[in-house]
Amino acid sequence: MTHVISVPPTLDSDAFDAMVEEASRAGDARLLFDARHVRFADPYGMTGLLALGEHFTRDGVKPILQFPQAADVGGYFTRMGFVGAAGAAFEMHDAPRPRVGESGVMLPITVINSHEDVHGVIEELNENRISTLLAEQLGYSRADAIAFSMLLSEVSQNIIEHADAPGWVGIQTYRRWRRIDKRVVVIAVMDLGIGFRGSLDREHSGRFGDRWGDATALEAAFIHGVTRFRDPGRGQGLKQIRKKVGRWGGKIAIRSGTARIADVPDWDDGVPMVTDLANFPGSQILIILPARGETPVAEPAPRAAPARPVRR
Repeated sequence: MTHVISVPPTLDSDAFDAMVEEASRAGDARLLFDARHVRFADPYGMTGLLALGEHFTRDGVKPILQFPQAADVGGYFTRMGFVGAAGAAFEMHDAPRPRVGESGVMLPITVINSHEDVHGVIEELNENRISTLLAEQLGYSRADAIAFSMLLSEVSQNIIEHADAPGWVGIQTYRRWRRIDKRVVVIAVMDLGIGFRGSLDREHSGRFGDRWGDATALEAAFIHGVTRFRDPGRGQGLKQIRKKVGRWGGKIAIRSGTARIADVPDWDDGVPMVTDLANFPGSQILIILPARGETPVAEPAPRAAPARPVRR
């Protein structure tokens, strides 16, 4: 028996949440992801689809993936490295063929299995390339470019040090982003590991008692800087990442288990905490960095909720 999941036309974080929920209700049926009508996909949506395929492979039988019918969308899936990575997670139907010489992607989707893979990501985005992109397209300084490289290294390294499982990272730039009329960089980092609750459980679950769960673990790490390390000063990477993203006016959101926490800037209409999501292993990180400067917003956006998480 096969259960068909229609991939939404916009393959992003909202689409990922919806597909996780539907896939979780499919029982033991083999999944078929119908992406024929996808018109747009960002790195988070693409890496999320790969994570779904990997997670819902059962007894060696992979889910089926039908690729977008639109030639331009299929070409973008190829340029982003999705097609090259998808063979490990899906039985692919009508996959687009790679086109020699295509580029225009900041960092194609890259599988992270080892520290060497992390170093490879940083080498791919060498300092000069980062500086050029951030300066010419986003108005960032050279110091910000170096900080961006360090941020990317931190979030990629977390896959190896905290997840205990492989993951993916992908980055792309876009001329404008939803309600904000600015060029942005979108960063996605995902894994299928033990998640925030699993990472912190041994050292911290006891003092939280009945409150302990995915949302509490995310709040402890994200808001209060709690880490799994006893040594002072260790495990502060997330704190530094959050500080940098906030200074640049960006958004960072982390989903783990059944919850998602976020720092929500004024230009985004998300909420700081969502609970009771369909359970999914590991951690899924989304970072959006807008261009610097006073670029008008396309339409009035309501101010986001305060950064303090609110439980349901």
